[in-house]
Amino acid sequence: MSSSAPHDTGHHRLWSVDEHLADVLTTVRPLEPIELQLLDAQGCVLVEDVTVPVALPPFDNSSMDGYAVRTADVQGASEEFPAVLAVIGDVAAGSGELPTVGPGQAARIMTGAPLPPGAEAVVPVEWTDGGTGGGAASGMTPASAAPEGAGGEVRVHRAAEARAHVRARGSDVQAGDLALAAGTVLGPPQIALLAAIGRGTVRVRPRPRVVVLSTGSELVQPGEALAAGTIYDSNSFALAAAARDAGAIAYRVGAVADDADTLRATIEDQLIRADLLVTTGGVSVGAYDVVKEALTAAASGGEGEASGGVDFRKLAMQPGKPQGFGTVGPDHTPLMALPGNPVSSYVSFELFVRPAIRALMGLPKSEVSRPSVRAVLEADKPLGSPAARRQFLRGRYDAETGTVSPVGGSGSHLIAALAHADSLIVVPEDVTSVEPGTELEVILLG
Repeated sequence: MSSSAPHDTGHHRLWSVDEHLADVLTTVRPLEPIELQLLDAQGCVLVEDVTVPVALPPFDNSSMDGYAVRTADVQGASEEFPAVLAVIGDVAAGSGELPTVGPGQAARIMTGAPLPPGAEAVVPVEWTDGGTGGGAASGMTPASAAPEGAGGEVRVHRAAEARAHVRARGSDVQAGDLALAAGTVLGPPQIALLAAIGRGTVRVRPRPRVVVLSTGSELVQPGEALAAGTIYDSNSFALAAAARDAGAIAYRVGAVADDADTLRATIEDQLIRADLLVTTGGVSVGAYDVVKEALTAAASGGEGEASGGVDFRKLAMQPGKPQGFGTVGPDHTPLMALPGNPVSSYVSFELFVRPAIRALMGLPKSEVSRPSVRAVLEADKPLGSPAARRQFLRGRYDAETGTVSPVGGSGSHLIAALAHADSLIVVPEDVTSVEPGTELEVILLG
């Protein structure tokens, strides 16, 4: 396991938040690119520049329902003195054979239909009588109901400039233009562009498959009855949802009992579908901290660091001091072992697991972590923070006023406060008390 931090083992010193994150990002490598169908590529990162094979639009076309005309024929037209033109046929979207518009003639044209030869402009149907011989038309009669509308005469009440209501060929993109650059995350507008230029598949890094396991014999699945001394398993739901939110495909494995052999077997079973394993609980110093027991034993069975292994370490942070990180299995699948307290596990996810997922996706380092801003603390009293620890407090950020206020206390089990927070207030390691009005770093979670 590579590390950018000093080489003594994690057991004998405190790691900083930045050292631990650097170790994670040095170890995690972007996934190999694959070719995917457009909709399967949503949320993925493009690994190639995509150029435009055909201009968009591929031909001059109408931006209105109306009549394709020659400008000379409608010059000076008014309601009092309309230009009367012979209608020679219909041009619908998708039309192949196009009629040629000669002097004194017009063709009915629909939005998106190609401009027929001879025509120089489109007059909207509202500028005409719609071929009815009456006043201004509000629309066209459907072709199926009145096929005769494609013939006869039309009175045009207004003049039109050359190219009026015509979308020029290539006005969106020209053939040979760069449509999307490598590194682009494919959202709905990018998928639309790829489809519009005729791309059925695209080369991307796939969305990482993240397996989330929560451990603890006391955990019960939501919807089941609680027995004495049991609680509902919220962590696996929180982390699976957070993994999905980060761009991953998440698989949630219900609570694994506090037994090292069971946990090892479960992890082995899950490796087949995991690009990243995330465990929660069992990483501290208690007698039942099973993740530590199972993975330390598993690692010591190999040939030192070369066979992978998970390093359990203490971080200079609150919440989330105990952390484990390493690789397991034949493919050296990264494994991140998070604390079991709900807030500790969620904060740890945001700081370390989300960047790992984004790195697997192939995003640049500048885009793997949540954005942060500076904000002024709004609070009733000074906030305390432990010495030599970077503290992360739940907060609500107000972008208009540039202020942040704490939500709930600093306890690492307070899930209700977390649900109402949209940010994390960062108190630096060398600060033990923060006065209201102080400017602090705020990590935005939304």
